[in-house]
Amino acid sequence: MRQVTVAHAHCDLYCGVYDPAQAKIEAMSVMKSAEKGQASDDEAFKDRARFIKEERAELAKHHLMVLWADFFTAEHREQFSNLDDLFWRAIHQAGEAKKSDDPAEGQKLIDLIDEIADIFWQTEKAKSMGVYPPA
Repeated sequence: MRQVTVAHAHCDLYCGVYDPAQAKIEAMSVMKSAEKGQASDDEAFKDRARFIKEERAELAKHHLMVLWADFFTAEHREQFSNLDDLFWRAIHQAGEAKKSDDPAEGQKLIDLIDEIADIFWQTEKAKSMGVYPPA
């Protein structure tokens, strides 16, 4: 019997659609879910809010890793010397927000993603790939 290997990718083909907005939407959901969970006295609701928060934090990590690995180039890493550290801190913060019920941990994640977005929109490459440019 032939063994099948399942592969997973950001997309099935190189789509060229990258934007830190994907990670930010998930991070905002992390923060809002933590807020709603803290504000409730209903244990079932708190559990559901926690589940959603953890799921969204994992999605934020995914979107950050895809952006880091597939969008940014070695040239960008040279141009923005803090890029690797910034992504590491953001991905790590997504894990912290996932573990915590404190909305402030989600806000820290949002702030780091905003820093990444600032760099993203400074690149020429973003002009042809970004979806939601800053106003």
